Amino acid sequence: MSDKDFVTALRKGLDTLTCFSRVHSRLTLSEVARLTGCTPASARRSLRTLWHLGYLECDGKHYWMNHKCLLVANAYLASRPLPSLAQPLLDGLSERTRESASLAKLLDGEALIIARSTARRSLSVGLGIGSRLPAYCSALGRVLLASLPRSEVRARVRQMTLQALTPRTVTDASEVIARVDEARERGFATSDGELEIGVRSMAVPVFNRAGAVVAGLSIAVRADRMGLSEFIEGFLPMLGRARDRLGEQIYQD
Repeated sequence: MSDKDFVTALRKGLDTLTCFSRVHSRLTLSEVARLTGCTPASARRSLRTLWHLGYLECDGKHYWMNHKCLLVANAYLASRPLPSLAQPLLDGLSERTRESASLAKLLDGEALIIARSTARRSLSVGLGIGSRLPAYCSALGRVLLASLPRSEVRARVRQMTLQALTPRTVTDASEVIARVDEARERGFATSDGELEIGVRSMAVPVFNRAGAVVAGLSIAVRADRMGLSEFIEGFLPMLGRARDRLGEQIYQD
């Protein structure tokens, strides 16, 4: 895209809208400026515009998302085939394993969940469609990074903030890259207590009919339910079968 076609104000507005999350549900002007890297004046213009259009609410100090934002989210889910194709398979996988299953795509340095089936004994409160997981320490993120050329993986990892979310989180860039390399070689990725204490997760890449990776499919268990080796041996075949069935239905996404 040429510079003349790039609308900076639109980018700033979208950056403002996407800085809201479960962690940052109510934000002040200064907090939005910090999260987006904009000046306070620029952040104020974006916030006031989004408020005027009905995408944000404001009490005079704090801003938060309005339900109108669901129009954008629903438009994606309704217009793309992958989430709807995956949902029955996720439900079946969750029912057979009695664990939660997720489908995600790579978005910058995160794995963005686009479909999910939650087991009754859900491991993560608040995890659902639209949730974002750090790619460097999640099984979904690693398996999605593994679909990229190694040079791109190195560049992306070097730009990430490798924060220790638990005592087991790998925060050394070289080791993160090694875990991604391992996922590429094995055809699946794991995360053992790195994202959440006491939780093990495993993910496989989902291919379309052209052989391109279009998403990652994962399942997670409590660490006290089974060891990592037992988890891989017992659940990887089921994960692979669900992945293959989904891939047979996808031409592109």
